[in-house]
Amino acid sequence: MAHTYTPGLKVTERAVVRKARRLPLKGDVIRKVGDRVKALDVVARTELPGKIYAVNVANVLGVGPENLPGLMRKQPGQAVIQDELVAETAGFFGLFKSGWNAPVAGTIESISRVTGQVILQEAPIPVEVIAYLEGEVIELIPDEGVVVEAEASFVQGIFGLGGEVYAPLRPLARRPEERIDVEHITPDLRGQVVIGGAFISLAAVRRAIEVGVAGIITGGFHYADIKDLLGYEVGVAITGNERLGLTLIVTEGFGAIDMARATFDLLGRHAGRPASINGATQIRAGVIRPEVIVTLEGPGQLERTGLDDVRGTGIGDLIRVIRAPYFGRLGRVRGLPVELRKVDSETMVRVMAMRLVGAAAAASGSAWGAWAWS
Repeated sequence: MAHTYTPGLKVTERAVVRKARRLPLKGDVIRKVGDRVKALDVVARTELPGKIYAVNVANVLGVGPENLPGLMRKQPGQAVIQDELVAETAGFFGLFKSGWNAPVAGTIESISRVTGQVILQEAPIPVEVIAYLEGEVIELIPDEGVVVEAEASFVQGIFGLGGEVYAPLRPLARRPEERIDVEHITPDLRGQVVIGGAFISLAAVRRAIEVGVAGIITGGFHYADIKDLLGYEVGVAITGNERLGLTLIVTEGFGAIDMARATFDLLGRHAGRPASINGATQIRAGVIRPEVIVTLEGPGQLERTGLDDVRGTGIGDLIRVIRAPYFGRLGRVRGLPVELRKVDSETMVRVMAMRLVGAAAAASGSAWGAWAWS
């Protein structure tokens, strides 16, 4: 068999990356097929309906519901501003008046002479979707968005926090085994995506948020620090909506794990160039991985990624072990036997033969294992 086990993470020097950019509900698509777009260009926009407020104004004024319409200063369809006096009684000889002020800015939707309720809706919330990539619009999604295509370097991580960011890459670690701590985070890193090494401390991440760092890419991060950073457990839900003030991408795993040399070198070659990064992660059905995308120019050998074609793991491929006892170690595939083998749990499973590389190889030699791929 030529290959098996579908790999989950990609590190690609040059690939064709395609991204669907969709609105959360139907709206206006303002780009057409063939348009060249910058990463921050708006490609579609819509409006989310404002929040609805139902207030029994008749009770507030102390009048019967049938009398309410005559006491209203604004009618259905008219706009109001926050704290504006919208309804008022005549009072007694002009004294002892009762009034109702709008709790928010919006539009009067209805006034009921049966229930005495006034329905007030806040102004619509504008929503815009940007291109995210610098590239070409290759497809329109009617009333929803577009598909943008670009030739780019493409790196996937194993876990991330925070949403989409577009900012220049700034190498901070000099070696993939280097650790980043609070003293390494300086004000000049503001608005940049920091490239670390094997690990970054929680204190350093908090300092990065303070100085306005746009993003952090690191080999490892302590799992327990995620709860301290967010204030809650992440679990298996999708991440990406956290309001941290930056986007964090972990390329290798939890703990102190050297960033893969290929990943470290690839990111370093793009120092100073703007990158599109996204920490969104989902580890169950419909796997989503955090990503770093750097748009390229000029001809080159291309690999199409991010869509349909996924090659399995083959002989000679470099892989990373994600289970004990060799968690985080790199190795090369030596064999992909067809027959099942019994593992420690006495389960019969498919396995691969691999040889560990680096420091672990000298101590351990080759190893057989049944690895789980995510």
